[in-house]
Amino acid sequence: MRHLGAFLFLLGVLGALTDICEIPEVDIQLVEKLGQRLLPWMDRLSREHLNPSVYVGLRLSSVQGGTKEKLYLRSLKLDYQQCLPGSAFSENDGDCQAKPSMGRLSLYLLALRANCEFARGRKGDRLISQLKRFLEDENRAIGHNHKGHPHTSYYQYGLGILALCVHRKRVHDNLVGKLLYAVEHDHPLHQSHFSVDTAAMAGLAFACLKRSNFNPDQRQRITMAIRTVQEKILKAQTPEGYFGNVYSTPLALQLLMTSPTSGAKLGTACLQAKVALLASLQDGAFQNALMISQLLPVLNHKTYVDLISPDCLAPRAMLEPATTTLPQIQVPETISVTLQVLSLLRPYRQAIPVLAGSSLEDVLKKAHELGGFTPSSRGSSDHAASSCGREKGPGPRSFKGLPVAVASR
Repeated sequence: MRHLGAFLFLLGVLGALTDICEIPEVDIQLVEKLGQRLLPWMDRLSREHLNPSVYVGLRLSSVQGGTKEKLYLRSLKLDYQQCLPGSAFSENDGDCQAKPSMGRLSLYLLALRANCEFARGRKGDRLISQLKRFLEDENRAIGHNHKGHPHTSYYQYGLGILALCVHRKRVHDNLVGKLLYAVEHDHPLHQSHFSVDTAAMAGLAFACLKRSNFNPDQRQRITMAIRTVQEKILKAQTPEGYFGNVYSTPLALQLLMTSPTSGAKLGTACLQAKVALLASLQDGAFQNALMISQLLPVLNHKTYVDLISPDCLAPRAMLEPATTTLPQIQVPETISVTLQVLSLLRPYRQAIPVLAGSSLEDVLKKAHELGGFTPSSRGSSDHAASSCGREKGPGPRSFKGLPVAVASR
């Protein structure tokens, strides 16, 4: 690994003179170890554990899961297409009470493109239509004066635009304009803290639109927004080399790899980030499957924008089960949280399934997805957010002026 560090340094000296973000070749054994950490995750095919991001990360990497990978995609298709509103199964399947969220649906569409598939036919049309409805709902929530907020987040808004773009579906200028305005006016900021992940996802969406020659009337604003996001991410680099933190760095690198910029600062910054990531890998920082799925494409010089025209015939090394014991991958436990709103008009009490460690805001959003609960303020939930672990007994919370009781079991 010492030789690899020296190799990276020498390449970095040369790369610092360029205006592009490149990553030198990484030891294939390191990549394989990361991929091996995803194999246990791919054995978990229940609805609460399926995540398209895992599949996308592997398909854009230099390694593959073979039969497990194919079975995982098949399970994703069965789950997302059956549980989509309007399908023949969704009305009768009791397990489909929780419909795919906007973010999960967007990731599923990315997974289809990672397998060189387009969303076509009746099933595909339903997927695209549902995602467009999600975006329209978010658009209305933001409002024509841009004073509102998305029901979800600008991260998911950008992810939705990216998913439609890689499927070569045009997005109305009005929808793109909302994300442009958010970047131009620092709306991805959260409580005076710049969100690298949100900005990077918005930038990837813009890069896809620009590369696909979509929204020509917005092209100048799109180009400027990409540049703005790049500059803000570069300014967010820490002395250690991370963009924001270690876990937001892979997505930031994906954006920086898509768009060249003038000057030598980009090449130097990317080199520092890559060296920092390799050091973190040696320290065992990446144990979470979702974080690994964002890092693997970077190590293979790929980004989500490459899903416009994915190379599904590129050779990938077959992953074998680890011969040594790997650190246990973090698989969140699903718990049941009872949410009770003590309203004089319509009392609300419902058991909400969420992942252990979810915040109060996550519980409220999940309740909203399940129906029958409609929070009218994001600020209160952000302010009151707390961790939902395995605590015993009820804990009083407040939301929008109403007394809210939350208990986990």
